[in-house]
Amino acid sequence: MIIIAGPCVIESQEILEEIAESLQSLAKNPKIDFYFKASFDKANRTSLESYRGPGLEKGLESLALIKKKFGYKLLTDIHESYQAKPASEVVDIMQIPAFLCRQTDLIVEAAKTKAMINIKKGQFMSPQDMQYSVLKALKIRNPNAENVDFKSAKEYGICLTERGNSFGYGNLVVDMRSLAIMRAFAPVIFDATHAVQMPGGLKGKSGGDSSFAPLLARAAAATGIDGLFAEVHTNPKNALSDGPNMLTPSVLLELVEQILEINTIVNKG
Repeated sequence: MIIIAGPCVIESQEILEEIAESLQSLAKNPKIDFYFKASFDKANRTSLESYRGPGLEKGLESLALIKKKFGYKLLTDIHESYQAKPASEVVDIMQIPAFLCRQTDLIVEAAKTKAMINIKKGQFMSPQDMQYSVLKALKIRNPNAENVDFKSAKEYGICLTERGNSFGYGNLVVDMRSLAIMRAFAPVIFDATHAVQMPGGLKGKSGGDSSFAPLLARAAAATGIDGLFAEVHTNPKNALSDGPNMLTPSVLLELVEQILEINTIVNKG
């Protein structure tokens, strides 16, 4: 089971290391393929005044220090094509943000690197249409293939993430059928914390309700997933981005144990 966890954005090296230290048991669990995540830039903020992060250079330096100190594999978002190459030299997975999941140049440049690619399904996308985002990456990584086989997505380090669809204004809803549909194209990760987000719900900021994240995560695991994504903070109320959606480390660790148990039952079935 892939577990991706960490803060929404890099706030400071001290906070980053504090959160990283709280997740060490995940990295030590033989049942888990753990990736520590944090963004160097949150380009998709509601307001111009919202905190975005330290930027590409300083952000990658911070993540490199986490890898050196804790030995974690890393994930971060990229928003611009030029960010793919330098990011791939530090992180193990580059994430294509949901709003950019159709951005051809971004996917192509990411696919040219050695890093894995996690493409988040856009809030505006049908699960069926995510096959075309996978195809863009597959055709770059396996240009000599006469016919593209979606079963090779795992081999070529490509996965998809579900985070819900827009439902009216300022709300998201998760259709669990999406998980099964997208698993036909690539391994699927469920984003438990962005799925409970309420975009723009706090007058210039995104709101949310993290209490629903464990509920949706357990439902997703029962449906069948390859991994779980959750943003984590030791003090979510004071987080500079996505605080209302984030879990504390203790809540996440308990949830992961439940997800692993559910996954065992599903695989036996």
